Amino acid sequence: MKIAYVFAMPNASAYKLAQMILPQLETGTHGVEVVGMFFFDDNTLILRQGDPVGERLAKVAQDKGILLMMCDMCALQRHLAEGSPRWCNPDGTGRTEPNEIRTVNTVTGVQVGCFPDLYAALAGNPPDQVITL
Repeated sequence: MKIAYVFAMPNASAYKLAQMILPQLETGTHGVEVVGMFFFDDNTLILRQGDPVGERLAKVAQDKGILLMMCDMCALQRHLAEGSPRWCNPDGTGRTEPNEIRTVNTVTGVQVGCFPDLYAALAGNPPDQVITL
């Protein structure tokens, strides 16, 4: 079974990911194939360059082909990205062409985007289930 995780609740990455999921991924005991992880709000902070958990996660993600993506607006607010929101204008209206944005000071392999980017990134290896934590 293929799983994608969405880290949306407060402290989900620092507790559920760091103390449960990541150790299981590192030892090969998680029991499912994780194809992607999407981070919202302060959960993005675990992806900062030099964060011990983030660095471990980046290594596992690279070894296992796991997509790591953080919300563009969340990343911009926390100075983990530079540019503009991908699919929204400053007035809150949607866009038909994406804006440019790039990660800043994050662990290796992290992408930044919004739902259309997440869907496109997972299209080649779609999850069977999405779990929001």
